[in-house]
Amino acid sequence: MTNYLPHPATEDIELPAVLTALGDETRLAMIAILARNSEKAMACGQFLQLGSKTALSYHVAKLREAGIVHVRPDGTKRLLTLRRDDLEKRFPGILDSVVASAAVVSHPDDQDWAATTESTGDE
Repeated sequence: MTNYLPHPATEDIELPAVLTALGDETRLAMIAILARNSEKAMACGQFLQLGSKTALSYHVAKLREAGIVHVRPDGTKRLLTLRRDDLEKRFPGILDSVVASAAVVSHPDDQDWAATTESTGDE
């Protein structure tokens, strides 16, 4: 497994790419969950309630390529964190607006996310 995954530099994050990536319901739910979990690094496996491993890999790649999340390999896991500071520099307020709107369109199993995060021990 590679130790490096390409991410766009802050100045290369483009608004159309961000908006396109956030236009998908699953990716929007992932971002909202990351934001609500104090933006701690979360393993891809913690999002399995949103789809299959294959589908989640695809969504994670789209979020990474758009510059919304940072993905760090950690053994056999991939840890995701929001690139809040980078997005705030490029597009002030966008992430807060997206997360606020995502709260309105919450996932039915949303109450289980905190328990999932706690029980896996992934940090």
